[in-house]
Formats: sequence, structure tokens, C-alpha cells
Amino acid sequence: MELTKNIFFNTDKLIENSNVKLSYTGKFFQDDSQEVFIHYGFGNNWDNLNDIKMEKTDLGFQAELNLGTGDTFNFCFRNNNDEWDNNDGKNYIFPLEKVQNELIVLEDEPVSLGSAKKLRKSYLWSKKIRLAVYKIITYLPRLISGNYKKKVKDAE
Repeated sequence: MELTKNIFFNTDKLIENSNVKLSYTGKFFQDDSQEVFIHYGFGNNWDNLNDIKMEKTDLGFQAELNLGTGDTFNFCFRNNNDEWDNNDGKNYIFPLEKVQNELIVLEDEPVSLGSAKKLRKSYLWSKKIRLAVYKIITYLPRLISGNYKKKVKDAE
């Protein structure tokens, strides 16, 4: 996913407390800098501030990060000459999405087969109801109008 020019992530969404791989092909990659560091934090106060040296590859400078908690993921880049790429003083700031807890099964909570059977049973009932509604919609108007004829074998 490309969120801004020259910055790519290996995921569609930035979710807090998850791992992400970031690729940078901006000013320092184009200027052939030898070393680039990502300077990053989370939220308006840049909490959990960190610097990581990025790996130089043919596809740009890359780093694997663990996204912390907060509303935003804030970062900028620094090269070995102490020059900064901070998006013209605005920094690179992207929203972080919260983890959807209802989809997570905790190891402490046993998953019962009863709940799986209930889900299966409700799925089957929903299919039966949909079929019944389809039949009613299809055949009831024919019965009312008199256009519905049973197939009768010819009397020989």
C-alpha cells in the first residue's frame, strides 16, 4: 500500500500493536545516502520514541517495525549526514486503527462445539427461510392470478 509518495507499507491498514514493513524510496534513496534511520513515535506527543537503522535494498530503504498504541503513527527520516526528510516540516503522520477484539479468540477461553453447532443451525435456518421467501415471491402471484397450472399427464 502506498500512503504517500515514496513510502510503502506491506499492508492495507496500519493497525496498532502489529508488525509492519516500511519501504522508503524518497530523497535519501535517490541521493544515494549510505545510511538512513527512521525516527518514529505514536500519538500527538510522539510516545515511545524510537530510531531504527533501515536496510538498503534495490527497492529502497526498508525496516520492520512494531506499531505501538495511539491514534497516529508519526515518523521522519535521517541520513548519516544528519540531514532530515520530515515531509517539509509536517512529518509523516498516518492514522492507526484499533484492533478488533471481537474477532480474537483468547487462549484462556475454550471454544465450545455447542456454539459452532448453533451457528451451523442458524445458517441452515437462514437458507431455508430464504428459499421459502423465494418460493412465495415466485409462485404466490401465479396462484392468485390463475396463471399457475399443474402439469397434468395427457389422458390416453
